[in-house]
Amino acid sequence: MYGFGPFRVDTGRGVLLRGNEPVPLTGKCFETLLVLIQHSIRHSDETVSKEVLMKTVWPDTFVEESNLTQHISMLRKALGESPQDRLYIVTVPGQGYRFVAEVREVGELPGLNRELESDVAAMPDPRTRAPAPVASPVPNVIRRLTLAVVFVLLFLVAVVGYLWPRPGRKSGNPSSTDSASIAVLPFADLSHSKDEEYFSDGLSEELINHLARVPGLKVVARSSAFQFKGKNEDLRLVGQKLGVANILEGSVRREGNRVRITTDLIKAGDGFQLWSESYDRQIGDIFAIQDEIARAVTKTLQVRLLAPPGGATLHGTDPEAYQAYLQGEYFLRRGEDKADLDKALAYADQAIKLDAHYAPARALRSYVLNTMATIGLLPRKKGFDEARRDAEEAVTLDPNLAAGYVALAWVGLNYDWDWEGAEAALKKASSLEPGGAVVLSYRSYLYESLGRLDEAIALTEQATVLDPLRTNAYLGDLLFYEGRYEEAKAAINKALELNPRLEGAHAKRSMIFLAQGDAQQALQEIAQEPSEWNKLTGEALVYHALGRQEDSNAALSKLAETHRYDSQYQIAEIYAYRGESDKAFEWLERAYRERDPGLNQLKVDPLLKSLRQDRRYADLLKKMRLPMN
Repeated sequence: MYGFGPFRVDTGRGVLLRGNEPVPLTGKCFETLLVLIQHSIRHSDETVSKEVLMKTVWPDTFVEESNLTQHISMLRKALGESPQDRLYIVTVPGQGYRFVAEVREVGELPGLNRELESDVAAMPDPRTRAPAPVASPVPNVIRRLTLAVVFVLLFLVAVVGYLWPRPGRKSGNPSSTDSASIAVLPFADLSHSKDEEYFSDGLSEELINHLARVPGLKVVARSSAFQFKGKNEDLRLVGQKLGVANILEGSVRREGNRVRITTDLIKAGDGFQLWSESYDRQIGDIFAIQDEIARAVTKTLQVRLLAPPGGATLHGTDPEAYQAYLQGEYFLRRGEDKADLDKALAYADQAIKLDAHYAPARALRSYVLNTMATIGLLPRKKGFDEARRDAEEAVTLDPNLAAGYVALAWVGLNYDWDWEGAEAALKKASSLEPGGAVVLSYRSYLYESLGRLDEAIALTEQATVLDPLRTNAYLGDLLFYEGRYEEAKAAINKALELNPRLEGAHAKRSMIFLAQGDAQQALQEIAQEPSEWNKLTGEALVYHALGRQEDSNAALSKLAETHRYDSQYQIAEIYAYRGESDKAFEWLERAYRERDPGLNQLKVDPLLKSLRQDRRYADLLKKMRLPMN
C-alpha cells in the first residue's frame, strides 16, 4: 500500500482511498496512477513517456494519445487538482508525465472498518472489465446508444443515492443538493475539422430528453446546461449554479468512417468521477448498441424507483436520417434568423425523405413551421396547418414521443385556440417527460391564457428550478399580471443579471412602474429597452401617462407603420390604456383575424382593464372559446 498526501493506494484491492473513504476510479485510471507512482519510486526525477504509459496501461489495445490525456484529466479531478496546481501529476510538454508528490509505503490502518470494507465491496472492481459485447448485425440509431448510456446512468444515480451521506454515516462532503439530480453538459466536438458540433450537441440533448422521462429525477434543461458550452469551469461551481448533485460530460470525435463517444459521470460536490465509458464504432454501427447491455443494466436497476412510465422505447431509423434530424435541431436552436430556420426545415424534410416513419423528424418539422408562422416568416394559416399535420403524424408514428404532443399543443395554443385539446396534449407530454422544463413552460402558457394565474406561476417556478440559467422574464410577466409588483421586478432583475440585453425586460419594468404611479421612473426604464417594438409600445404608454400626447401619438404612429402586421395586439393595448375603446376593439378584431399570439394575454392583461365591462370584450372571449369567469 502506498501513501501520498491525504491519499492511500491499496494495490491489493485496487482502490484509491482518501482517509477511510474510497475514491471512485475506473480501472484504467487506477492503473495509470499506479504506473506513475511506481515509476516515481524507482526513478524520482524521470518523466514517464506517453508511449510507455499507453503500452503499460493498454498492452494489447491500440489507443490514441487523446485517450491517455482524458484519463490523466480524470485522475486530476479525482485528486482534486488542476494542471496548474502541480501537487501530484505534472505534465512535461512534448514528453509525458511525472508524479511529484512524496510517496511512502504504508501498512493498512486500523481505521479501515467494516463500513469501509462494505463500501469498497459495493464498488465495481476497477481491475476488471466486462467482456466487450458482440456487435449487433442490425444497424440502429444513436438513440439506442443514448438509451443504453441512460440506463447505466440511472443505475449509477441509484447507486449515488445509496452512497450519498446519510444520518449516522460519516462524510467529509455534506450536501443539501438532491442526490437524484443531474445536468448533461454539451459534449465536446473533438473532430479535427470541428464541424461535428451538431452531432455532439444532438447527443447531449438526446440524453437530456431521455433522462427527463424518469420520475423523481431532476434533470436540468438544455438551455441552462448549454450555458457552459466551450467553458472550462470548475464542475463544483457548475453543480452549485445548476443546483445538481451529478454532472454528465463527454466528447465526440468523428474521423472518416469512425465515431468515438466518451462519457463521464461526476459527483459535483467534490469532483469525483463515478463512472466512465467509451463507445468506439464504425459510422454504420454507431447508431446501434447491444440490447444485451441495456438488459444487463436494467436487471440491476431499481425499476420501481427510476423506470420511465411504460418503459423506454428504442426508436430506429436510418443513420443518415438521424444525422439530418440532428442538423435540423442544431439550426432550429440557433434562433429566429430566416436563414437558420430555412436550413432547419430543409434538414427536417431530408430526414423525412430518408425515413418517412421517423416521428422525431415530423415533430421537428412541426416546431420549425410553428416558429416561422409565429414570427411572420410564413403565412399563419399555411404554416400552422402544416405544423398541425406534422405534429399529428408524429403522434401517430410514436405515441410515446413527448415532442409530438408539445408540437400539437403549440398549434392548439397559438392558432386553433383549442384549449381543451392543448391541455390534453400537454398532460400526455408531462406523463412521458415528467422532468421536462419545456412541457412545464407550455402548461404555464396555457393556464395564463385561461386566466389561471396561480397555476401558471407555480408551473413557471417549477420550470425555473429545472432551467435556472434560462434568460427570460416570463415569471415577471405573470407576477405583474397578478399585481405582485415587487416580486415581478425581482424576477425581471434576475433575468437581466443573466442577460443585460434581454428584450422586453425593461419594457415590462416600465409597465410595472406605470402601474405603481411612477411615470418618471417608467420613462427611465423604457429608454433602456433594446427592442424597437417593445420600446415604441412603452413610449406610447409612458408619454400618455406624462400628458405628452403628441409624443405618445408619434410613438404609436411609428409602431403602426413599422409593425402593423405583427403588433396588432400591442396597438390595441395602447388604445385601451389611453381610454380609446373603439380603436382598441378595432385593433383587437384585426389581431383576432390574424391570430396574433398576443391575444393569449386577453384575460390577464391589466392594460385592457378599461375594456372588460364592454359587451365586445365578452364577445371576443366567446369567439376565442375562452372562459368568461
